[in-house]
Amino acid sequence: MCGIAGFHRSPLPAQGYRELIDGMLAQIEHRGPDEAGCFLDDRTAMGTVRLSIIDLSSGSQPIGTPDGRYWLCYNGELYNYRELRAELTRRGVAFRTESDTEVVLTAWATWGRSCLERFNGAFAFALYDTSTGELHLARDRFGKRPLYVARHEGAWLFASEMKAFLAYPGFEFDFDAQQLASAFATWTPLPAHSGYRGIEQLPMGEYLTIRGEETERGRWAALDLAGGTPPATEEEAVELVRAELESAVDVRLRSDVEVGVYASGGLDSSIIAHLTKERAGLPPRTFSIEFEDAQFDESAEQEELTKHLGTHHSTVRVSDSDVVETFPEAVLHAEVPVFRTAFVPMYLLAQHVRSEGIKVVLSGEGADEAFLGYGVFKDVQLLSKWHELDDETRMKRMAQLYPYLSHFSGEDEHRRMLGLYRQFAEETMPGLFSHQMRFQNGRFAVRLLKDAGDPFAAVRQLVAQEPGFAELTPVQKAQWLEFKTLLSGYLLSTQGERMALAHGVENRCPFLDPAVVRSAATVNLRFGDPFDEKYLLKRAYEDVLPERIVRKGKFPYRAPDSAAFVRSRPDYRDLLTDPGTLDDIGVLDARFVRRFTDRVFDSPPERIGTKENQAFVLLASTVWLHHWYVRGNALRRAPLAVPLYVVDRRSSALPA
Repeated sequence: MCGIAGFHRSPLPAQGYRELIDGMLAQIEHRGPDEAGCFLDDRTAMGTVRLSIIDLSSGSQPIGTPDGRYWLCYNGELYNYRELRAELTRRGVAFRTESDTEVVLTAWATWGRSCLERFNGAFAFALYDTSTGELHLARDRFGKRPLYVARHEGAWLFASEMKAFLAYPGFEFDFDAQQLASAFATWTPLPAHSGYRGIEQLPMGEYLTIRGEETERGRWAALDLAGGTPPATEEEAVELVRAELESAVDVRLRSDVEVGVYASGGLDSSIIAHLTKERAGLPPRTFSIEFEDAQFDESAEQEELTKHLGTHHSTVRVSDSDVVETFPEAVLHAEVPVFRTAFVPMYLLAQHVRSEGIKVVLSGEGADEAFLGYGVFKDVQLLSKWHELDDETRMKRMAQLYPYLSHFSGEDEHRRMLGLYRQFAEETMPGLFSHQMRFQNGRFAVRLLKDAGDPFAAVRQLVAQEPGFAELTPVQKAQWLEFKTLLSGYLLSTQGERMALAHGVENRCPFLDPAVVRSAATVNLRFGDPFDEKYLLKRAYEDVLPERIVRKGKFPYRAPDSAAFVRSRPDYRDLLTDPGTLDDIGVLDARFVRRFTDRVFDSPPERIGTKENQAFVLLASTVWLHHWYVRGNALRRAPLAVPLYVVDRRSSALPA
């Protein structure tokens, strides 16, 4: 894991490239505090801050091919690098290092862009061809590692985090009102969006080639939700899932440093902790969050799991005030508007993990999307068959949807919810049938904005342009939306990658191995009760995990939100309604913001609903983003601390 940054075809004098790249890398030094390096020529400057995990002694970056044609700055891990290295060795390649980075470089030099289809990893990279002058940017298939691109006064800028752009002369951030509206309505920036004008995020599974004044872009990996031929029996399906997960954990344990595990107390991370112990041959170190507020806490399940596995376990205990006081710093690393505070405890957890000397953790992220663990998948199964069912069956299914929510318990409540669900049994938002109910909640947050336009236009366009989307089943459409929006836009990035890399910790996700996702798609809904979420995962591991964890209903990971601000920081009322700040931000509706903020601070915390909580966090994060990015306070003044290794090919640097 590392961070990359650079620029291409800049009109600025090449004599200043070294200082500029040093400044950009300093902005993201937290991602890779072990080493730094850069490549410079008359057209391009690009660099890496490295978190050393594989080949600690000779895996430095940037790395070039022996003939000096290709140069690579790489962020991430290639999990199947040993297999690809062996294949390349058989073709006569002599490797100079033991690193996965050299395998990426050599694979490109050997197979060109088609090498991407052979990669099983979490990565984003910039590869420069000095012969043609082409710059190639690419990102992994599930969007685990970020890569942002911007045009500025003729130059192409790119970086793992947008804050690197602040170090480029004249670059300024400005909110994009339509992208903010979309993010407020759908809970996350859409795949190509950043929330700011002129900055694009390279979408998951895509590449961009810059060739002179022309660009070429495309998708190298499609999301396979159809799977293969399903096994004949449930036992065969269980064996398939076990085998693929074991392989996924095996390749993710490849590391020259110790690998820990995030253990939330839920099923997914418990499976990963169990498999890590089994495959590594000894109990891993495990890490988790305890909440002082019991409604968010899963420490009892964490304790049962870690005792069961015999892991060396440590926790970070989080209070309301911890969330509120850490919020601005966590938003600095999030870089985009956020709809809930759950990313803040993850920031504190990663800080704790790094303080314990661990650089790599495995987590259960991706299991809910692959194995249908979310309520939205049950919602769409009920709603898509609504007109075929009688009320008695609808009521039975209603009881299976969200049993952990008070308003989904009891016959009277189920009957009341029938009326709500009936409203969403028809598709009124083309292509978005599965998410109509969620997006309805998002409409409230959009009212914070002055001119939101149609906040759902971009997501409708996203699904309309997706080849084959119309042929997917209702559940597969819901999966597609989860993978493309909330997973890559929030869970993997804001709550996952950004919070971990803020402290130099790499997060690996075995459930997002391509073979695991394909096996899940193959067996989903073919065995067991479709309203028993993650049925096959429970079946596969019920004999090795504590029954309490396997049978426990879904317990969403949440953290204290607006009530915590109301209780511990009443001054946030003034912060969020400051007239000068609201005028400067420009895109917010100042009158509605003031009415809404007063309502939150004057209401009993138990009266603040989900949609108000989400709107509050979106508002607070936007105000802090304005402070950090639009006003430029995120710019780090200190130079890069680690020495910079420089490959200098500028003509001005050559001896006369």
